[in-house]
Amino acid sequence: MYRLRVLQIGLAVVICDQITKVLAVTYLENKSSIKVIGSFLQLSFARNPGAAFSLATGATLALTFLAIAAAIGIVIYANRVQNNFWAVALGGILGGAVGNALDRLFRSPRGFRGEVVDFINFTHYPLFNLADSAITLSAGLIIWLSFKGINPKDSHPLLSDQGDS
Repeated sequence: MYRLRVLQIGLAVVICDQITKVLAVTYLENKSSIKVIGSFLQLSFARNPGAAFSLATGATLALTFLAIAAAIGIVIYANRVQNNFWAVALGGILGGAVGNALDRLFRSPRGFRGEVVDFINFTHYPLFNLADSAITLSAGLIIWLSFKGINPKDSHPLLSDQGDS
């Protein structure tokens, strides 16, 4: 049941990520930014050949294989998950990794060296996309679960009782 939840969340993230990237390419590429909340939040367009914050721009091929390996690892590990929170977190990371890997595999400039489409622009913060958001939020959830001592194999975590005195 939880493995299916991991896969469902992952698929939902991939679908939403890819739809928003198609829209970004269609409506934002080679155009001015669109202000959503003044200059605080804008929709802009950039292609990122690297990892987060445009790090490792020369390692696109390695990042592609790393994302694929992470996705495979999560799908295999999902069999052990017995907890909804962990299923959501792993599904988010799975979907984010696959979403960005699809860009690297199929977007220009060429296969396995494609650039990730980024379009969400907060003031004083690098551009990102929904896949990046899913990975970041899921990593935050995993940190919180770990801090609370909730194991992926815990079938019924009592969140309000654990770690509180």
